[in-house]
Amino acid sequence: CAKQDAAYRESVLPAAVKARVSVEAGLALGWKEFVGDAGRSISLEHFGASADYKRLFQEFGITAEAVAAAAKDSLAAASCQPSTIF
Repeated sequence: CAKQDAAYRESVLPAAVKARVSVEAGLALGWKEFVGDAGRSISLEHFGASADYKRLFQEFGITAEAVAAAAKDSLAAASCQPSTIF
């Protein structure tokens, strides 16, 4: 598995930035390492539902409102950690 070099990773997700939100129309499992302890994930943690994506996203909470709430929560959590930039 190829990985990006450390300089590129730092340019995309700076270590000093602790407030992060991931949005995934699938499992959030792989995002924990990227969002960190103060980060929050909006995701669909199961499968089997069938409908138009707009209806599914609304039904299962993948909405702009949920992302905004997760961002506020992540900012609050990050503000409690030392050396935080937000």
